[in-house]
Amino acid sequence: MFSRSSGILLHISSLPGKYGIGSLGKKAFEFADFLNNAGQSLWQILPLCPTGSANCPYMGLSAFAGNHIFIDIDILISEGLLKKPDTKGFCFSNNMIDYSQVRINKIFLFKKAYSNFITNKFFTDEYNEFCCNNASWLNDYALFMALLAQNKGQPWYKWEKDLKFRNKITLKKVAKKFEYQIGFNKFLQFIFFKQWLSLKKYVNKKNIKIIGDNPIYLSYESCDVWANPELFLLDEELNPLKVSGVPPDYFSPSGQLWGHPLYNWEVHKKTNFSWWVENIKATLNIVDILRLDHFIGFINYWVVPFGSKTAKNGNWEKALGNDLFKYLKKTLGNLPIIAEDLGNKTDKVDKLMKKMNFPGIKLLQEGITGGSSHPFAPHNFNSANNVLYTSTHDSNTVKGWFDQLIPSDKKKVIRYLGCDENNVVKEMIRQAWSSVAVFAIAQMQDMLELGTEARMNTPGTVLGNWQWRLKENYSRKADIDWLSKITKQYNR
Repeated sequence: MFSRSSGILLHISSLPGKYGIGSLGKKAFEFADFLNNAGQSLWQILPLCPTGSANCPYMGLSAFAGNHIFIDIDILISEGLLKKPDTKGFCFSNNMIDYSQVRINKIFLFKKAYSNFITNKFFTDEYNEFCCNNASWLNDYALFMALLAQNKGQPWYKWEKDLKFRNKITLKKVAKKFEYQIGFNKFLQFIFFKQWLSLKKYVNKKNIKIIGDNPIYLSYESCDVWANPELFLLDEELNPLKVSGVPPDYFSPSGQLWGHPLYNWEVHKKTNFSWWVENIKATLNIVDILRLDHFIGFINYWVVPFGSKTAKNGNWEKALGNDLFKYLKKTLGNLPIIAEDLGNKTDKVDKLMKKMNFPGIKLLQEGITGGSSHPFAPHNFNSANNVLYTSTHDSNTVKGWFDQLIPSDKKKVIRYLGCDENNVVKEMIRQAWSSVAVFAIAQMQDMLELGTEARMNTPGTVLGNWQWRLKENYSRKADIDWLSKITKQYNR
């Protein structure tokens, strides 16, 4: 399904820019140019969903909506929705993202833009068409966000009873009462997808494909759980019966307690997996290739009783992944999907991946230090149907990882790569590019040979994640000529 290619992992939030966070504007287009100049044909991003208080893109507030804080302010100015003086005092280019300040600043500007949108009737036909085409999720989401603001950010399960349980009469009343706020939220989604699709069109014209990302689970605080509680394992008071996590392992003695509500798979099956069909279809409409996070959870998933302090006291339960993907293929055709299959993988997971022809994921860091028989070591690959990473958003950067290795493991790395300590990062990239894996991907941090300070996320922690950003001069620091040469050399 896929042709031999290579690319860079960089989330939209990490792009440089003057409004405190990456956006869908000029800097995103410039990054596409950078990829093209470096001979790359893949740009991988993280989930584009709006996020909650922890700013984690894997704890999204919606399976369908886009994160409005990525909307580019300068594009709004160019379209007449804002004026340049409106942005005075709102520009700051911190190297790390201050999400609270970004939200305050951008919402203030977005409200000005919405006022101009209404007054001057910008994009009326286009906007109405968008609202009509996306009504199945947009109406609930726009109301949900209006109520979230009205309740000062308190999650839906703490709202008054009639709102929490979606009393039809009450919802009709509040929809009328908050008509302006609902319209504002629809406007933000319209603008987000307008800007995103413009960027995607430009990226694709450069012969670059975008790899998107879908989390397997949604936050308990999400609109989808509020709007469709029957699809999740909740009790009569809409509390989760069980929550997600992964069992204890070498890296985490108490396991990882993620805390997402779990799916009621039997209900999904009875509805012909309609929510999943719409979810996957919507994502594939805005990306070229889809990475499915925690793919093993579609076969077996770790179940932890709600209220547990750790993931220790859990158990495995069966999901209906075989039925789901059979129906998805029947409904949507061949699926350009990458299966993130890291973790407690089973033969049944392998069987489903082979049946669907989904490539799996391998992390070069683990392969090199894991011993000569480790399945992630390139010399052990028995198939090209893999995606090989130098590092991922959940791991340390290559430099950070190598610097923290014990001396004996450093020797393993140097011996395997045939280099000295000064060339480890580049040789790791070369090793990935030279492998038989169909896709080879490096984090942008590895292209710049950055250390632990540039790590995107540390699993099991809350503070300090998802904040890293590129500096303006990144294109001068990255060795574009070298990357372009090895990309040609290894036929990517």
